[in-house]
Amino acid sequence: MADLTPFIAGLPKAELHVHHVGSASPRIVSELAARHPDSKVPTDPEALVDYFTFTDFAHFIEVYLSVVDLVRTPEDVRLLTYEVARDMARQNIRYAELTITPFSSTRRGIDERAFMAAIEDARAAAETELGVILRWCFDIPGEAGLEAAEETTRLAVDLRPEGLVSFGLGGPEIGVPRPQFKPYFDRAIAAGLHSVPHAGETTGPQTVWDALHDLRAERIGHGTSAPQDPALLAHLAEHRIALEVCPTSNIATRAVADLDRHPIREMVAAGVLVTVNSDDPPMFGTDLNTEYAVAARLLGLDERGVAALAKNAVEASFLDPAGKARIAGEIDAYTEQWLAL
Repeated sequence: MADLTPFIAGLPKAELHVHHVGSASPRIVSELAARHPDSKVPTDPEALVDYFTFTDFAHFIEVYLSVVDLVRTPEDVRLLTYEVARDMARQNIRYAELTITPFSSTRRGIDERAFMAAIEDARAAAETELGVILRWCFDIPGEAGLEAAEETTRLAVDLRPEGLVSFGLGGPEIGVPRPQFKPYFDRAIAAGLHSVPHAGETTGPQTVWDALHDLRAERIGHGTSAPQDPALLAHLAEHRIALEVCPTSNIATRAVADLDRHPIREMVAAGVLVTVNSDDPPMFGTDLNTEYAVAARLLGLDERGVAALAKNAVEASFLDPAGKARIAGEIDAYTEQWLAL
């Protein structure tokens, strides 16, 4: 196969599954750690490489929460959000739906209105100064239980910031059944938010069915186990319910044994709308460009195939129709120009 790295680097892209704190670069993590020296997170960016080496999903959650604990003030929130957008701009990401867990910040003492103001200020600056359109998904940290679900729903519905488009559920899946969160998703959906829970990452396909039936999922975060159930794949394909696939993440958290056994091939072969995403990129030593290169290798794609994958993310996004048409047009124009040269 031709080296698609240069093509991917310049390709306009959208990203739908990427976490706010999990997108903090080593430079930003080390800066936040230096601000808060009582933390066990290393202040040396090089030491973070070892710190971000995970033994399993539980260890990943432990490390992730230690980084969450570094975000303690509205100024931390604003810095993190804007710098995430800067890293996205470097990758030609035009639009991103950033998953934010406000409960993790408000329970640490950040004023809820100051938190909303910080992310919105960063969002406006990112669009004006960097050309990156950001939208928010507020997610429930499943491991924190129904208290977190209630608080996240209140923040999303009662204090809804302008950029908020969707409502999610993250954290561990084992021991955290999806159906218990139905009342909270019902309230969020009634308020006009889209449903995008994680499901089927470290559990079987029944978790995905639960997300579809109980949480009325419009997209599925990960859905790694979906190919174990052909009826589920057929349902996802028929109803154009996108899977937010994060290949390197699945290896780093041991959800999948190795890349060559990643189920993305079965998903695509079944006609499922597959999008490629980076999840928690610096923590997994990746970025969206790298994930596109991985997907291209696994799926045997050429430039047009990669461009079609990029357009899947645009189609599955919650951007307005005019915005979708604009970015899809940019992808087509860039691809044709590249191939002509």
